[in-house]
Amino acid sequence: MKQKAPGTYKRQVFINCPFDAEYLPLFRIIVFVVNACGYHVRCALESQDAGEVRMVKILRLIRECQFGIHDISRTELDPANGLPRFNMPLELGLFLGAAYFGDAAQKGKRVLVLDAERYRYQKFISDIAGQDIKAHSNDPAKMIHAIRDWLNALPAQKKPLPGGKMLVRLFSDFMRDTPKTIDLLKLHESDISFADWLWLVRNWLGKSAR
Repeated sequence: MKQKAPGTYKRQVFINCPFDAEYLPLFRIIVFVVNACGYHVRCALESQDAGEVRMVKILRLIRECQFGIHDISRTELDPANGLPRFNMPLELGLFLGAAYFGDAAQKGKRVLVLDAERYRYQKFISDIAGQDIKAHSNDPAKMIHAIRDWLNALPAQKKPLPGGKMLVRLFSDFMRDTPKTIDLLKLHESDISFADWLWLVRNWLGKSAR
């Protein structure tokens, strides 16, 4: 599938989701589908600059991205301190605020809000009741379909994207082929960073388009 140049604001998708090991398979799916649909993934993991304050980095990324995928499904209490994680709702709020208060370009932002269950958010973040929340049930195929259908409905999308079922098959093919590439690169599964995964995705999609 042909990859488009990642440079413009109108092709950038900010990803706001958990970055822990439990969520990693779904995060990797998001990266794959966004790229397979011709968009460019941006997230806090892309930069390892210790000199950049994290909140400043997040605000910069939000400013640079017209689109945002926000998964607010992580509501469990941290077993270490008994407290929930508020990073995802905070970043969603920043993105919505940028769309509301920003200039003409920022007002054109579009958002996909995901949760494990469709109406569960009403119990812990009811102020976004006007948003159309999509449920993925922690299921890879549902995640793929939700992201594809949202991207396909964006005003800038001039022609239909590959269907959800096709993207599910593409991702299955990618996962079948990737272990061999990982071995050739002398990587171990535990070593694969966001930058590594993004390279693997783009490299495979580039070859599959030939």
